[in-house]
Amino acid sequence: MILDEATSALDTESERHIQAALDKVMQGRTTLVIAHRLSTIEKADLILVMDDGRIVERGTHSELLAQNGYYARLHAMGLDAPVSADIT
Repeated sequence: MILDEATSALDTESERHIQAALDKVMQGRTTLVIAHRLSTIEKADLILVMDDGRIVERGTHSELLAQNGYYARLHAMGLDAPVSADIT
């Protein structure tokens, strides 16, 4: 299953409802989720963080926060807010 910004146009409460349904559907399936809202991907088994078309970090949500890198900076900006791809 491929989800490309599946909840980006939703308010936070609607996103939570849709995400809960998607979590059930995605169990036991390989799913590629493309997202700017980190709340959409924080439960993922593996997160690939891209910057300028390159993978710059990879790991789980906890591992990426512990690395204190690009993902951690995006997370610090606000988990439910859309983020810019221009963060340095």
